[in-house]
Amino acid sequence: MRISTKKEQPVKRPRGRPRAYEPDVALRQAANAFWKAGYAGTSLDDISAATGMNRPSLRAAFGDKHDIYVKALRDYWSRKFAAIHEAFAGDKALGETLMRVYDAALSIYFSGDEQVLGCFVVATAVTEAPGDAEIQDIVAEGFRKLDADFEARFKKALQRGELKPGADTKALATLASATMQTLAIRARSGTPRGELRKLAQKATNVLCS
Repeated sequence: MRISTKKEQPVKRPRGRPRAYEPDVALRQAANAFWKAGYAGTSLDDISAATGMNRPSLRAAFGDKHDIYVKALRDYWSRKFAAIHEAFAGDKALGETLMRVYDAALSIYFSGDEQVLGCFVVATAVTEAPGDAEIQDIVAEGFRKLDADFEARFKKALQRGELKPGADTKALATLASATMQTLAIRARSGTPRGELRKLAQKATNVLCS
């Protein structure tokens, strides 16, 4: 009986460990950690617990805490504008369109499972903006886009005769945008959703008058 002395070749395995997370999901889990406790009140350990990723994996995927936050902030604006643009779409009357937009915002503000989160920008970014130029720029650009979207709709309403001739569409847009921020602040402070919707309807009635 012959005994083979030839060594078996080791089975080749792919190098590196496959990702055990989805980047978009992990980023939004990190965002929820910031959303609940604020930027300063959220540690890397908190983010690690929220995402199930250790620190080296977090750094490799997203960078440091500031990088993670900035990515989460940009992602939030992107998702919020997608919802708002969908609400603006169509050919509804001005008042109905504005309420669709405010309802879309309220759906985001009340999306938390354990607590009312409000607006990610208002709840976390506004306090950091004065001392962080990058965050300040992202916040300011988002508000400018929001104002521009409202202004475009008011200009359309003016052309269609839904507003009085000579109506100041820029001022109306600023007030409409400010109403959205008011809803966010009051949601975070505990005002029920039903009351906030009534407030939005009152503001809409004034904006359309």
